[in-house]
Amino acid sequence: MKFNTFFAAAICAGALFTSCVDQTARERQLKYTHTSILDGDAFAAIQKVGEAALTGVARAEQVEASGDAASKEVAAKVKTFYAQFLSHLDSVATAFHVDFPIKGIPALEKEDVAIEEEEADSTVAVEDIRIASDEDYVHHAQHEVVLIKEQLARLTRNTNKDLQDFAKKQLSAVNELYTQIGGKEEAHGHAHH
Repeated sequence: MKFNTFFAAAICAGALFTSCVDQTARERQLKYTHTSILDGDAFAAIQKVGEAALTGVARAEQVEASGDAASKEVAAKVKTFYAQFLSHLDSVATAFHVDFPIKGIPALEKEDVAIEEEEADSTVAVEDIRIASDEDYVHHAQHEVVLIKEQLARLTRNTNKDLQDFAKKQLSAVNELYTQIGGKEEAHGHAHH
C-alpha cells in the first residue's frame, strides 16, 4: 500500500514539474536571450515594417519643416498614419516579444534629406536614405508604403491568427494611405529596386 501511494505521489509530482518546466524555460529564454516567439518570416516582417515606419516618421518631420506645399501635405498624412500604426505595431511586438523600437536604425541627419550638388555626381549609392527633391520625397513615401503593404500582405498568410488579424486591419489603412498620397494600385510593383 505504501508503494502505491508513493508511486501515485511520484507521478503527480512528475506531472506538476513537467508542466512547469516548459513555461519556466520560455520565460527564461525570453528574459536572458531576448528571443522572440514569432517565426522567422513574421519577425523579419515586423523588423522591416518597423524600420520603414520609424524612418518614415523622421523623414516626414524633416519634409514638413522644409518641403514644398505638396510634399508637406504628403508628409503630414504619412506622419499621421505612422503615429497610429506604430502604436499598434508596438503592441504586437510586445505581445510576441520582439524588441521594439527596432535597434540599430541609423538616425537621419539633415544631409540625408537633401543631396548637395557635388554629391549628386558621386558614385556612392545612398538612394535609399537620401532624397534629392520634394518630388522624390513623394515617390519615396509611396515606395515605403508599398514595402509596408507587401509585408502586411505576407503577415495575412502567417500561421498565427493574431498576426493575421493585425495585418488585415492595418492593410486596409495602408491601402487608403497609399491612394491618398498619390499611389496607383496597379503601379505598386516598383517597390523592389
